Amino acid sequence: MQKYVYEFTEGSKDEKDLLGGKGANLAEMTRLGLPVPPGFTVTTEACRRYLADGVVPAELRVQVTRALRALEDRVGRQLGDPEDPLLVSVRSGAKFSMPGMMETVLNVGLNDASVRGLEAVSGDERFAWDSYRRLIAMFGKTVLGIDGELFADAMEVMKQERGVTQDVDLTGGDLEELVDAYKKVVKQETGRPFPQHPREQLDLAIKAVFDSWNTERARLYRRRERIPHDLGTAVNVCTMVFGNLGPDSGTGVCFTRDPATGKQGVYGDYLPNAQGEDVVAGIRNTLTLADLAERDPASASQLYAVMRRLETHYRDLCDIEFTIERGKLWMLQTRVGKRTAAAAFRIATQLVDEQLITLDEALQRVTGEQLARLMFPQFDRSADRTLLATGLAASPGAAVGAAVFDSAAAVARHAAGEPVILVRRETTPDDLEGMIAASGVLTSRGGKTSHAAVVARGMGRTCVCGAEAIDVDAAARTARVRDVVVNEGDVVAIDGSTGEVFLGDVPVIPSPVARYLEEGLDAVLDQADEDTGELVVAVHRTLSHADATRRLGVRANADTGEDAARARRLGAQGVGLCRTEHMFLGDRRVLIERLILADSSAARAAALEALTPLQRGDFIELLEAMDGLPVTVRLLDPPLHEFLPDRTDLAVRVAVARERGEDPAADEALLAAVERLHESNPMLGLRGVRLGLVLPGLFAMQVRAVAEAAAERIKEGGRPEVEIMVPLVGSVMELHLIRDETDGIIAEVAEREDVTLDIPVGTMIELPRAALTAGRIAEASDFFSFGTNDLTQTAWGFSRDDVEAAFFAAYLDKGVFTVSPFETLDEIGVGRLVRIAVEEGRRTRPQLKMGVCGEHGGDPDSVHFFHQVGLDYVSCSPFRVPVARLEAGRAAVSRDDTAAGLAGPR
Repeated sequence: MQKYVYEFTEGSKDEKDLLGGKGANLAEMTRLGLPVPPGFTVTTEACRRYLADGVVPAELRVQVTRALRALEDRVGRQLGDPEDPLLVSVRSGAKFSMPGMMETVLNVGLNDASVRGLEAVSGDERFAWDSYRRLIAMFGKTVLGIDGELFADAMEVMKQERGVTQDVDLTGGDLEELVDAYKKVVKQETGRPFPQHPREQLDLAIKAVFDSWNTERARLYRRRERIPHDLGTAVNVCTMVFGNLGPDSGTGVCFTRDPATGKQGVYGDYLPNAQGEDVVAGIRNTLTLADLAERDPASASQLYAVMRRLETHYRDLCDIEFTIERGKLWMLQTRVGKRTAAAAFRIATQLVDEQLITLDEALQRVTGEQLARLMFPQFDRSADRTLLATGLAASPGAAVGAAVFDSAAAVARHAAGEPVILVRRETTPDDLEGMIAASGVLTSRGGKTSHAAVVARGMGRTCVCGAEAIDVDAAARTARVRDVVVNEGDVVAIDGSTGEVFLGDVPVIPSPVARYLEEGLDAVLDQADEDTGELVVAVHRTLSHADATRRLGVRANADTGEDAARARRLGAQGVGLCRTEHMFLGDRRVLIERLILADSSAARAAALEALTPLQRGDFIELLEAMDGLPVTVRLLDPPLHEFLPDRTDLAVRVAVARERGEDPAADEALLAAVERLHESNPMLGLRGVRLGLVLPGLFAMQVRAVAEAAAERIKEGGRPEVEIMVPLVGSVMELHLIRDETDGIIAEVAEREDVTLDIPVGTMIELPRAALTAGRIAEASDFFSFGTNDLTQTAWGFSRDDVEAAFFAAYLDKGVFTVSPFETLDEIGVGRLVRIAVEEGRRTRPQLKMGVCGEHGGDPDSVHFFHQVGLDYVSCSPFRVPVARLEAGRAAVSRDDTAAGLAGPR
């Protein structure tokens, strides 16, 4: 019989694949001897089996019975016993933390009989009925699929009738009445009474956890976080301990360091006389751990000791859930905590200084995506601003947008291109889609460990929580602060670094990290406060170690001297792609149009003569900005229609001229030429090397301009390192033909200018045939640069401009993609072509230099893949250069060769 159930005493933190993150960490804390309530975990394998077969495995029921009996023997109580009931919680727990996948079900085992026993054993009527009403509400929403607002509305009615504002002010008799109201909701919504048999409650809850794996919000979260859909979730069944037994009981969530800023110290929220999800749900504003220390010094002292031990054991920031039951501390969960980008860098370097981790490990604790977030602009504090309210700085950043009051509105406005701020009293897992669509999240309730704060930090969303001065009325779609009313659509701005909420737009300025990357460390430290200085130094140390460690070079895609200079300031080691077609936009477009439409050699020569000095000037500027570093110039590669007049516009002009009796001869000639050159699919038409072969003089003009620019720079004392790249080669003969002409022109310019020109000539590998015949193409090529954008289009048969809007959303929704193949390289398909080309090219030329210049060159996951296959460099947009530098360093120290590739199409 396959083993589907493990007691907490049997596992460890290294078994997340089998036990899920929560179960593995419960087992680890048990192994460490910490006060964990006993329980057992149903494995992810059981979930996968259930999802495949559609029924719960029969042997699972047997194993749950055996584990349950062992648990009952250990604690001396039986599930649902009417005299002294054992109660359990049922919680989901996948390998990766997935906030909001399925909420916990507490107090499983209570029924109309055992609630009386719980009352007698505890001596607390209120506690017993509070526990029962929680079970019905959680079970009803999570297991039976009832709208949770129906239970919340019943609670609000009860509080209004009793004249109280908080649930803790309701009496035991009030809560007994509320239980009856909740049971009526269940009967009305499901057509059957609330289940009274304890084992039926447990079995239904376990099945509900399995089903929750494929809910829409779970799939949405996995798509966004690039988590595979086939992992399944574990189920944790844990003996209940009670934080709602009075003022000496409570529940809390804490962090061993501040997850928002990275500051050292203990951070957390505590609610007395509360249970389970009360803290993260944000239904009451919380107390601090300092408040706990005043109320219960012994429990607080024990908690601090446990926090220190767990951080030392995990060697990282730990996120911990705990309950205090009448003065006794119980640990309910720990995990490596989610954190903001700023906290990630600060904590990583702090742990190095504390000698808990090495610099290599610190590099693995941060990501390029986090670095990119730190480069985003922030609010200008010197600008005029209208402060609306102040809450808790839960997740940093500067976000401006239209206020919206539910997820549907957030999604709709975001789809229309409007930035939005999601404003709620508190968020729930049902708000996940709206949180993804929003630029920022604002809540009037909840602390730094509330649902809104935790999920926003994990997603990198700006978030302000617990802004108590704001009265949010979701039904009326308004937020009121004293006399100021914010209606849906009004612009608000939130500062997740300070907790401030502003009415109206607020201008932004470059972030300190962006300034450091462009201006250097000293320029920022001279003006920085202590916190900002610590952050910038942490980024500097980590990025410097990445530069010292990485094997991959990092270049930039740049088409002008200005772009190249900025890229160099950001750490680029050259230009990996200069797209020369970008040099012919605007006023110069007419020159290319004349060249393409020239009907005689004299006309063509005149067009080329006009273009040559312009191109030479462009290349001089570029080589000067990148003096001493390689610059790869790609010869012209536009789809031809980009440089021709619009066919429809011309036809209309000709028709209008005829209608008016005017002479349309010039336009008719132009239209005839455009018709002759018209292509049904320009992306696969006359472009790249094909254009160079059929349009005499075009590539020769560009090569001459490159060579003359290099010669001029040499004479001026410069050190130009220019390379010429031939685009869209599919046959080695194409490259031979262009190369023969190119080598001749370079030699001619070198002799004429009396300089030595060493200009390598290579090609882009951007067609499947080029990848599959790379061994032959390497015979005529000094280097390869993978054009992964076009390689993706041609490997998949996609025209990117046509398909992204047409069906990519459906493909993401159906799980064909977990991320667009234009965002992260499709390792299985396109990546295999890259591997083949690398292997065959180097078999022909062992020292063949290879890089990548598609947009994937700045994507973190793709950078790891390019490191693994042995490329020499990646090239990306200037803004992504620091990201690529960091990820190249992370790839060099990573011990997980499968780190890349989880996100691609299956």
